[in-house]
Amino acid sequence: MNLSIISFTEKGRRLSERTAHEYSKHSCDLSSCMEVKQFVKSSKTAPAEGQEVWDDDIASWAYGQMEAGNILLFIGACGIAVRAIAPFIKDKTSDSPVLVMDEDGRYIIPILSGHIGGANELAVTIGAYIGAIPVITTATDLRGSFAVDIFAKRNGLKIFNKEGIAAVSSKVLAGEAITISIDGDNSGCIDPLMKKETGDDIRLIPYPPEDEVDILITSGIPKCSYGIWLIPCEYVIGMGCRKDKDPAEVEAFIEEMLNKFGIRMDAVYALASIDKKKDEEAFVSWSRKNDIPFVTYSAGRLGSLTGDFRSSEFVMEQVGVDNVCERAALAGCEGNGSIFCNKTARDGMTIAIAKREWRVTFDE
Repeated sequence: MNLSIISFTEKGRRLSERTAHEYSKHSCDLSSCMEVKQFVKSSKTAPAEGQEVWDDDIASWAYGQMEAGNILLFIGACGIAVRAIAPFIKDKTSDSPVLVMDEDGRYIIPILSGHIGGANELAVTIGAYIGAIPVITTATDLRGSFAVDIFAKRNGLKIFNKEGIAAVSSKVLAGEAITISIDGDNSGCIDPLMKKETGDDIRLIPYPPEDEVDILITSGIPKCSYGIWLIPCEYVIGMGCRKDKDPAEVEAFIEEMLNKFGIRMDAVYALASIDKKKDEEAFVSWSRKNDIPFVTYSAGRLGSLTGDFRSSEFVMEQVGVDNVCERAALAGCEGNGSIFCNKTARDGMTIAIAKREWRVTFDE
């Protein structure tokens, strides 16, 4: 996820550059990059080189960053950030993480997408890099309580009904017991479930539950009432394509294959390919549109996987590995999966689907 920083004074610009440097140096996300931009208020004096006049441009900048799914860090007043992002806020399951830091670098405040987008964690992380104090206002974080949206994110679960987040969180904060029912064999991961260190009372109900549960985890159609339905992301799509392939063709191909096997878009964990395709617009745009991660791997990493792959000498000559789509799909399962749909080729595109083994853990 890219970090984009915006500032409004010379002092802010210096802090922007320092923050970008520290983030780049420490971040383990190799896809991360920084955009550092400075705006100045309109005046009779022409802006200095590298500056832009601060008018509606700031909103345009914010819109572009949020559409790209980037992290936004405003160095300046909270009001500036709020006004800039307000027209473009959608919902808490898809909004970009937005943070604000004062130009002295004393405090850093997550103001949007604290849990699912990771703004709260980013505030702590970036704050540690530069010595700023993270100001966290989310109630479950302040109390160290169970947060269902963070739980879903860490376990690769899609939230079907976002209104359920508030319902479950309200019960947690009120000290009431939370019931959860999990489809599938997750018995090896539920030991921490019965009593967390926080003292939250979370009770496991056998699946399928006879009565309403607070949290239901299943990839099938629910047959009971629930507070929130979490859908396991079981599938990884692996793809390769010719350079600059039409995004509409790629989107149509993916949709056709998912429909063929009855796979819900909600159940897709990631789109995967080789790192030579990390900037392929068709893949990047599909990822942004569907809010599904796009991950890439080196030829060496793909080549190290073992399995019965459909090899191609041409592909080996072009990218250094004999098969991209099947190997990438399997790599996306992170060591716990198998090929579900073998390589299918069409019009300069190849696709394969792997099914990952999902297990629920309550470890922090």
